Amino acid sequence: MFIGHFAAGLALKRLAPRTNLGWLIAAVCFLDLLWPLFLLAGLERVRIDPGNTAFTPLDFVFYPFTHSLQMAVVWSVFLAGVYYVFTKYRIGAIAVGIGVVSHWFLDLIVHGPDLQIYAGGEKYGFGLWNSIAGTVIVESVMFAAGIWIYLRSTRARDRVGGYAFWLFVAILVLSYIGNALGPPPPSETALIYFTPLVWIFVALATWADRHRESTT
Repeated sequence: MFIGHFAAGLALKRLAPRTNLGWLIAAVCFLDLLWPLFLLAGLERVRIDPGNTAFTPLDFVFYPFTHSLQMAVVWSVFLAGVYYVFTKYRIGAIAVGIGVVSHWFLDLIVHGPDLQIYAGGEKYGFGLWNSIAGTVIVESVMFAAGIWIYLRSTRARDRVGGYAFWLFVAILVLSYIGNALGPPPPSETALIYFTPLVWIFVALATWADRHRESTT
């Protein structure tokens, strides 16, 4: 799942209005932000396998340290704790923790059976990625709902708060289209170095949200 994760981050702003959107986007993407580090260290493995599913050419061979439910809970406690140390905002820390764990459950919807509850356990996945139309419809509806919730929860304080947010949305949508229609990554190495570009979305969300204020 891609923009579905961002939908969750946008919606969590309703729960924690004082938490910058950048933190919430980092939370819902945190497992994917950690993943390249574990790939580089040789602790997890991915394979480019065109046709693995209709929507993605990736075969997630082994990634329990970032994408098992057990470790998602561990990482959620870690990031929520870091957030709380810096802000002392309890509801925000809860939202950050929920965001991290939500990644596993949303991935469960789209992935094939490659997600584990714990390392060495059975693998699960409902396989929505086997349908391009189904994937796009579900994620688009989720993303639209996330935008709606975020816009109901905030308003622009200045012009930047308006155009920066819609720039964030536009770049996300274009990236999603490119991911869906573009060619597979040329190699596992290229994938490893491309994935951290997600930090760009975190930066854009941080910038846009600084120019918005809560309506709740």
